[in-house]
Amino acid sequence: MLKMAVLLSGSGRTLDNFHERIEDGRLRAKIEVVISNVPGVLGLEKAEKYGYPAFCESDDEKINEIIGRYDIDIVCLAGYLKLYMPPQNLLRRVINIHPSLIPSFCGDGFYGHHVHDNVKKRGCTVSGCTVHFANENYDEGPIILQRAVDLDYDDDADTIAAKVFAIECEAFPEAINRVADKGVDFFWNRIGTE
Repeated sequence: MLKMAVLLSGSGRTLDNFHERIEDGRLRAKIEVVISNVPGVLGLEKAEKYGYPAFCESDDEKINEIIGRYDIDIVCLAGYLKLYMPPQNLLRRVINIHPSLIPSFCGDGFYGHHVHDNVKKRGCTVSGCTVHFANENYDEGPIILQRAVDLDYDDDADTIAAKVFAIECEAFPEAINRVADKGVDFFWNRIGTE
């Protein structure tokens, strides 16, 4: 069972998903701490309601200080809208979910509706999500899992976002379970990264 720190910036929908799946046994993990870089967000209220230690800090050094108080195996970026630099012991242990099929529509500036608007503008008939390890560059770490979803010609950005989020709810927990089963190094080694 992986012990997780969850970083978020907003409503905590992914935290809801994690909590529900931990409770019913579909996610073999334990949330040790939740940290937001934005004060007063709903995600922090939800963390407190679920009984998780909840903090607000925007500086990586202070975030890492908080994480250092807990026994953490992985850090999950759950709608965390900032590049995060973990402490040395967690460098290859940060997992992110991106709302497209990397390498399409990713990198600096591609998040949330920016992704879905561009998917629509390009006329894509497929989109999806990618769960990957994070490194010092946006959306460049090793891919753990991808899931695709078919799009209709008349889907607008909101409809695309809803379809993608529905599969994110399945993919992120499944990816965490795969990391628990295979280990972190498996994913870094399979792409030849040293």
